[in-house]
Amino acid sequence: MPGISGGAQEKVRWGILATGGIAAAFTADLVDLPDAEVVAVGSRRAESARAFADRFGIPRAYGTWEELAHDADLDVVYVATPHVAHRTAAGLCLRAGRNVLCEKPFTLNVREAGELVALARRQGRFLMEAMWMYCNPLVRRLKALVDDGAIGEVRSVRADFGLAGPFPPAHRLRDPRLGGGALLDLGVYPVSFAHLLLGEPTEVLAQAVLSPEGVDLQTGALLSWDGGALAQLHCSITGDTGTTASVTGSRGRIDVPYGFFHPDRFVLHRDGRDPEEFAADPADGPRSTLRHEALEVMRALRAGETESPLVPLDGTLAVMRTLDAVRERIGVRYPGEPGEAGEPGGAGDTGEPGEPVDPVLAGA
Repeated sequence: MPGISGGAQEKVRWGILATGGIAAAFTADLVDLPDAEVVAVGSRRAESARAFADRFGIPRAYGTWEELAHDADLDVVYVATPHVAHRTAAGLCLRAGRNVLCEKPFTLNVREAGELVALARRQGRFLMEAMWMYCNPLVRRLKALVDDGAIGEVRSVRADFGLAGPFPPAHRLRDPRLGGGALLDLGVYPVSFAHLLLGEPTEVLAQAVLSPEGVDLQTGALLSWDGGALAQLHCSITGDTGTTASVTGSRGRIDVPYGFFHPDRFVLHRDGRDPEEFAADPADGPRSTLRHEALEVMRALRAGETESPLVPLDGTLAVMRTLDAVRERIGVRYPGEPGEAGEPGGAGDTGEPGEPVDPVLAGA
């Protein structure tokens, strides 16, 4: 079991792998938690690690990922690299015996995700995707209402996430070598929202507008379930969409305004009743905070759990299967992905655990 060496009364000791914007945002939230301690940061460049450590008062700065991964004083490592490096970075930490919180999207494809999940389970280490939406108290309240039948049987879900841009061809969101495109960076949120409420779809349809580099500039997806539910999802790096969501049931509807993946409120419409607004509790902190996923990791570690019930690994694999299916439909494939779509390592693979193919995961 993963556990933490100091017991329930001791602080959970964090390592931060990478020093970009999301790493800084997460670390800023961590240092405000009284039961968390950031003790080390690692980067591919020593100067970047040292500057990040100085900024946040972190005792140890490493100029390689390997040094951070082998720091036995860490209870958990937060992997904040671009998603193209998630498999390698998280795999390195898991093989070194570290527990891992890995940024979203979890990996480039479900094959890579399956390798990490299989490795974590073999190692007996905690692993979780940093899908902060699932840990948000108001999103959890929305899901509880839906699960309790507040709007009846779910008939449809709608969600969108778009950024205005324009992003030049050299930008990481346009770079196939970095897993660019709207789907993996932004579309993961609408897809995850639909999965949260309905589970894995039985059919996936999609269309996209592709860039000259071969990544999706905007994508629309229609997901369907055997019970008759549908989800209409959209993501874009060419237009600032409303970034809203709604879920409609047989007896009502829930509307979530701008920033649906970290809302400050939502409105419940029930047949024959006045609308009810549910607002975030000020005690839970700012709506943009990442603290809730950190709190869930620390809760799980103290409980000796190897995965979170809020962000289960099988759910992460299911989301990756859907993202792969969308990519297969729209014709986006990244350099270095082995196999054609639908074959091992390509978009559409099942993600069933098998022997790792990445040299780091294989122990090379």
